[in-house]
Amino acid sequence: MAKGQLTDRQRRILDYIQSFTTDNGYPPSIRQIGASVGISSTSVVNYNLNRLVEEGYLDRDKKVSRGIRLTDKLLKATGKLGDVIRIPKVGRIFASEPVHLPSTDSPMFGADEAIEITRDMLSTTDEVFALEVKGDSMIDAMVSDGDIVVMKRDYHWRNGDMVAVWLKDLEETTLKYIYHEGNTIRLQPANPTMDPIIIQDPKHLEIQGKVMLVLRQLE
Repeated sequence: MAKGQLTDRQRRILDYIQSFTTDNGYPPSIRQIGASVGISSTSVVNYNLNRLVEEGYLDRDKKVSRGIRLTDKLLKATGKLGDVIRIPKVGRIFASEPVHLPSTDSPMFGADEAIEITRDMLSTTDEVFALEVKGDSMIDAMVSDGDIVVMKRDYHWRNGDMVAVWLKDLEETTLKYIYHEGNTIRLQPANPTMDPIIIQDPKHLEIQGKVMLVLRQLE
């Protein structure tokens, strides 16, 4: 594809960012980009990223680590513009101790904004929604405060799935790994400083969805 007057190195950087983002659901770091094309200097990587921004192939927020976004110009050039989908962002999910939510008709709130991703980042787009993560109980699973998790509304799960759980009696919600152990349910954080939550009666919880994709917003 034509990419303006870019150098071979800049083309390889752009191809790497596009491939990495598609495979992982979030953009690569400066050092990962450098390693992919044999650049050891972060300032040289930054120079080339700025050129790609000037050419219109990338948007960049320098205040945010991994703050790189592929533009419509690039997606059009690669034939993927038509594959961009909007996922409703319906609220927040707490990756911490369960947090009390205000009374509402549903534990999930109505969509007030949306995120855009390419269709090939998901195995299905049926009943998919996004939530902003608050808290750090899932940091060892590479899910940090401020990240976005794309969820599939699904009430069926297997041991080890990362799920959004509504605790009915407490009217609290949390993001955890889930395990069925005998007659109890264990909600396991991915943070060694935090204890699991043990649910004695499975009827007291409801699975709101399973995590399909994590969009990182590291600072």
